[in-house]
Amino acid sequence: MTTQTATRFVSATRLSEGAGVTVHRTIGTHSLKNHDPFIMLDHFSSENPNEYLAGFPDHPHRGFNTFTYMIDGHMEHQDSMGNTGHLGPGSAQWMKAASGVIHSEMPKQEAGLMRGFQLWINLPAANKMDDPEYQEYPAEAFPIVKQDGVQLKVLVGSFADRNSPIVDPVTGVSYFDITVQAGHPFDYEAPPDENSFIYLFEGQGTLNGKPVSPHTLVTLGGEDKAFNLNSGDNGARFIFVSGRPIREPIVQYGPFVMNSREEIEQAMRDFQSHQFVQKRAWMNRKKETVS
Repeated sequence: MTTQTATRFVSATRLSEGAGVTVHRTIGTHSLKNHDPFIMLDHFSSENPNEYLAGFPDHPHRGFNTFTYMIDGHMEHQDSMGNTGHLGPGSAQWMKAASGVIHSEMPKQEAGLMRGFQLWINLPAANKMDDPEYQEYPAEAFPIVKQDGVQLKVLVGSFADRNSPIVDPVTGVSYFDITVQAGHPFDYEAPPDENSFIYLFEGQGTLNGKPVSPHTLVTLGGEDKAFNLNSGDNGARFIFVSGRPIREPIVQYGPFVMNSREEIEQAMRDFQSHQFVQKRAWMNRKKETVS
């Protein structure tokens, strides 16, 4: 495999979101506005309840998907259509906001570590006004692949003939949580027609020979998108994400991501006139274990 030089290293920006939750943002900042089809990546991690108890009260979304992955802690989802969900350690939720959802994400604990990710994934113009959908799964539903010194959790997509229960027919995203033991390598080649990145959040290592520290996102360059990550003395843990670029205009105003200013203005009018939620979401919550 021919490895290519990583094209861009982006250090996370510390921000306050929701009702005061501290997040580390990489995609969706001045350093990296977007990485088509990805609009935003937030990494939240705190042991201080004062930084997360206020949570994310009711707020709208239109025109994209969100994928929320809980590593530690508990979060409750509620929306204006009556749907509820509970995310615990290792669980995940895929929310297709599309035509419009108003929801909240609130911590269900008063102490301890709260840690996870939320990724915003754009939708093509043809799908931005689709009916909203939900897919929610517990930790045990996601397959884990173990190789020499490497553990890979398949959150979206497939790896080594193991498939995530989450179905994404529109954007074709792959999303893996990868842990590499100290001194071990991990090699992977993403499809050449996709935009890919890694985000290191534990330990340290080198990516194609260049050092990577925590809270760093690296976009992957080269036509074949191949990379080699060698973990440091304390190992390394990171997410790998890849998806097909949409290559359409992106016009964003807060939680609305559309293709034109006129569509943004319509979303604002719909929200202000209480016409924002047009369809009830379909929810798929699966409880059985994937072997």
